Amino acid sequence: MFSSTLVTKNKPKNWTLAAVMLLLLLAVGWSFSAAAQDTPAQAPPKQDDPPQSPNKQETPPEAGGPQTDVGPYAIPKKKEEAPPPPPERPKKIEGMPDYSLKVDVPLVNVDVSVISKDGQFVPGLKQDNFRILEDGVPQKISTFNQAEAPITAVLLVEFASTTYKYLYDALNSSYTFASGLKKDDWVAVVSYDMQSHILVDFTQDKKAVFGALNTLRIPGFSERNLFDALYETMDRLDRIEGRKYIILVSSGQDTFSKLNLDQILKKVKTTHNITIYSVSIGRALREYYEAHGASGPITTDWLQADNQLNTFSRMTGGRAYFPRFDGELPEIFRDVAADIRNQYSITYHPTNTALDGTYRKLKVELVAADGGPLKIRNQKGKDVKVDVVAREGYTAKHTVE
Repeated sequence: MFSSTLVTKNKPKNWTLAAVMLLLLLAVGWSFSAAAQDTPAQAPPKQDDPPQSPNKQETPPEAGGPQTDVGPYAIPKKKEEAPPPPPERPKKIEGMPDYSLKVDVPLVNVDVSVISKDGQFVPGLKQDNFRILEDGVPQKISTFNQAEAPITAVLLVEFASTTYKYLYDALNSSYTFASGLKKDDWVAVVSYDMQSHILVDFTQDKKAVFGALNTLRIPGFSERNLFDALYETMDRLDRIEGRKYIILVSSGQDTFSKLNLDQILKKVKTTHNITIYSVSIGRALREYYEAHGASGPITTDWLQADNQLNTFSRMTGGRAYFPRFDGELPEIFRDVAADIRNQYSITYHPTNTALDGTYRKLKVELVAADGGPLKIRNQKGKDVKVDVVAREGYTAKHTVE
C-alpha cells in the first residue's frame, strides 16, 4: 500500500515541470520569429541600373586618404584661390542725384585794361604792379599774363523805325566795327527793335557779317526794347566758354521792354566773363535839338539813355562812347579793339570762399615796388594819367556745367 501511494503522488510533479519547459521553449521561439519579422529585408539591386565598367576607377579623394572611418583621417588640401575681383561700380540710374563728394574751389578771372588819357593801351606792366581788392580785402594773384588773342563778340545793333539819322549812325558804326575784324575772330550779328533778331550766328567769315548788315534796310517797328534784347543776348553768351564781348550800338533808350532797369542790372551783375562796349547813336541829332531849344522830357530821356549805356559798360569792365561825328568812329573801334585784344588777364582764389550768391565789389590798383601808387611816364619822361578799366564786381555762385 505504501509503495503504490508514493508513485501516485510524484507523477503530477514531473508533468508540471515538463509543461513549464515546453512553455519556455515556445516563448523563446516566438520571440525570434517576431524579431525576424521586424527586420527590413535588403532591397534587391535595380535591374535598370547599367553595369559599371570594370575599367572605371573611382575618383580618389583630394588628399589621397581613405574615405571610410578606418585608418588615418584624410585632410583635404587647401586650394590656391585667385584674389576676389574688385566690386563692380554701381550703375548710374537715370534721375538719381549724384552724391559723390565734390569740392568747388572758387577762381575769379579779372580782365584789366590800362588805358592812357589819349586812349592808348599801356603795355609792359608786371604782376607786382597790380593789387586786387575784394570788398576791401587784398587778394593774392594766382596767374597773370598779357596777350593778344582772337575775340568772341556779338554786334548788337538797334535798328528801329525812328529817324534816318539814328539808322545811318547805327549802320555806319556797325560797318566800321566789322571792317576791323581779323580772320580768327568769332562774331555774331543781332539787331533789335520790338524784339531781337539773329542775323548771322557766330562766324569767322567777314563777308557773312557784311551780308547780315546789308539786310538792315527797312526797319519794321519803331519800338526799341533794349533791356529785353540785352538780356537775351547775355543769356545766350553765358553758355559759351571763355571771355565774350558785346558791342552795343544803341541810342540807350528803351520803349516798353518786359524787363525793367533793375532786372537788367541784376542780369549784368550775375553774368560773368562778358564785357559790354557801348557806342551811342543819334548824338548829332540830339545836339541839334538841344541847340534849337528842345528841353523837358526829351532831354531827360537822353540823359537817362546815356546813363544806362555808361552803367552797362562800367559794370562789366568796358567803356561807353558818344561820338558826334562820323570821323570819330574809326578811332573809337581801334580803341575797342586795343582793349579787347590787349588785356592783362588776372586770376585769384578769393579769401572769402563762400559761394553764397552775394555780390563782391572789386577794385584794381596800380602799385609801385614800394607799395605806393605807380607812376607811368611817356617817351618824353612826362607823367601820364591812366585809367584802370575792370569790372566792378561779381556774384559768388556755383557755376553751371
